[in-house]
Amino acid sequence: MSRRTLQLPSWLPIDPYILALVGTVVLAALLPASGAAAEVAGGASTGAVAFLFFLYGARLSTAEALDGVRHWRLHLTVLVCTFVAFPLLGLASKGLVPYVLTPQLQSGFLFLCLVPSTIQSSIAFTSMARGNVPAAICAGSFSSIAGIFITPLLAAALLGNGGGGFSGDALLRIGVQLLLPFVAGQLLRRWIGGFITRNKKILGYVDRGSILLVVYTAFSEGVVAGIWHQVTPARLGALLGAEAVLLALMLALSWYGAKRLGFGREDRIAIQFAGSKKSLASGLPMASVLFGAQAGLAVLPLMLFHQMQLMVCAVIAKRRARNPEEAGADGAAVVPVTVT
Repeated sequence: MSRRTLQLPSWLPIDPYILALVGTVVLAALLPASGAAAEVAGGASTGAVAFLFFLYGARLSTAEALDGVRHWRLHLTVLVCTFVAFPLLGLASKGLVPYVLTPQLQSGFLFLCLVPSTIQSSIAFTSMARGNVPAAICAGSFSSIAGIFITPLLAAALLGNGGGGFSGDALLRIGVQLLLPFVAGQLLRRWIGGFITRNKKILGYVDRGSILLVVYTAFSEGVVAGIWHQVTPARLGALLGAEAVLLALMLALSWYGAKRLGFGREDRIAIQFAGSKKSLASGLPMASVLFGAQAGLAVLPLMLFHQMQLMVCAVIAKRRARNPEEAGADGAAVVPVTVT
């Protein structure tokens, strides 16, 4: 009699990193950092994020940057999706208060619409779907750089008091934490860029580790401040539903909008995956500065959207890889993908 091995279905996108994020939230709920421990955790997360952007700066070559400039129409389209279309949909979510979202959750929902696009997952899914990978690299990188300036300014204009008292000092802190390390990486790229390119796992470990630290710190602050009693299971379900609609709209807009603008299939793939995503690595440290003690609740929509976009885009990327001529925006099968 033959022995059968129990295997997970191919359509079930289990990612250990997603499980690690969930575990980090549970840890923060059970053992939140407070007092001196909170200061240590906060300092560690700040340092890890700064190191991450230093590595980003050291990794992006001048040739890639120049190539991105030459493909300006594609990158402008991604920026419009990220910093115009998304924020407009975020503003429309005000109509969901108070029947669907609480004011606090709506502020977090709007904030997720303001953060820049991802880098790693945009590249990974574009590659899987046989799209324009160099364009995805540049689009994600340019979005992250632009987000250092644009996201705080949009937050000041659109969130107002809901942004935790945005000020010039907050912009300065974001610049010191994100922009300066990136510039330092660019300046030192001549000497360390090759090493980082050959050891891509370093960037992946720092990326995932920094996000886990920031998630733990932000959610610990929320637990200590006692804000979680404000979120009921019904509200979480409503939030997930609103985010599913948001993601579906942006996936369709980026795909069919790029088609109307005359982009080829490979470019449309890069635009869709770079223009429909939001970055935890950039968004979480900004939220901790902008929202302060309310950061835990404010980043909840971003965390949930992050997991949703990974699973849905994995389905789409797999579909496009199997059907190169497929023009639809939906998919069928998916395999596990480790991205951030």
